[in-house]
Parts: sequence; C-alpha cells; structure tokens
Amino acid sequence: MTREEAVILLKQHIQKENLLKHMYATEACMKSLAEKLGEDGAAWSLAGLLHDVDYELTSENPSQHGVEAQSLLKPLALAPEILDAIACHAGYRERTTNMAKGLYAVDPLTGLIIASALMTPEKSLLAVRTETVLKRFKEKRFAAGANREQIKMCSQLGLSLEDFCQVCLAAMQSIHETLGL
Repeated sequence: MTREEAVILLKQHIQKENLLKHMYATEACMKSLAEKLGEDGAAWSLAGLLHDVDYELTSENPSQHGVEAQSLLKPLALAPEILDAIACHAGYRERTTNMAKGLYAVDPLTGLIIASALMTPEKSLLAVRTETVLKRFKEKRFAAGANREQIKMCSQLGLSLEDFCQVCLAAMQSIHETLGL
C-alpha cells in the first residue's frame, strides 16, 4: 500500500480533521523513530498513519479499537508486523515487536507535544523545545489524556525519554504546516 492509498482509505473512514492530523503526526514520528533505530521507515510510517483508521467506527465501543482496523486492513495485504502494531497500540494486546512498542509510546506523545505547542504565544510547534515537552510531561494535569506510563515505554526501545521526545518533536516540526501548528 502506498501512502497515497492509505490517505484515501483514511479519508473514507475518518471525518474529523484533528484526528487526521493526529495520524499524520504519528506517521511522522514513527518514520523518524524507525530511522533512528535502523528499522523500516516506510512500514513504520504506514503503521503510524493507519493506526486509528477505525477510531470513529469504534467510538461507542473502545474495546474494539484496533480490532476493527484489522477487518479494514487485512484485505489490503499489509505486512503482518504493521497489522500487529495497529492491533496492539490500543493496549489490549501485548506488544512484542519494536514497531508495536514504538507506536504504543508515540500515540500519546503526539498529543502532549501538540498541547505544548498550543501553550506557546505563537501556537506553533516551531516554538516548542524538547525541554518544554519534558517539563510538561512532569505536570500530571497538563494534557492529562496523554498517558505518561505509555510514553515511558520508549525505554523498551532503548531510548531515554529525552531522546524519544526530541525525535518526535523534530518529526512533528518537519510537518508543522500540515498539522496547522
């Protein structure tokens, strides 16, 4: 599946622009993370881009999030590792691959980074520094929906929280125009 095909699929299933932006942010972070770890950037990108393809479909039944995605994506002959990472990211299955662990940790970090950007006077990702994200990480009430324990799972990839935040922030800054920040 090409990126263009994935975006067409997303737009068939996702109506909320902010959710699409979250998926673009996750895609960028996953690609940069893969490059840092010497993994397959194209596969990691697709996992990040498609990870919430069933989010609106499962909004009334969150326990099916990731499961419904399998029904949508299996016929498209994606690599099993991509399907597994998407199935695991919602936290209902054990993560055994680096891709699955990366997606699980990246998913909430994108929200923390965006919330950090919205707190700057410029409302811009370009105004955010890694130190700011780390400071906000420690503030439990700030972006409370960004699960800190999940983000800390970056350690399972051999990355410090600082390195992980730095990689993802730089990735999101590189697509700041797409994200509108």
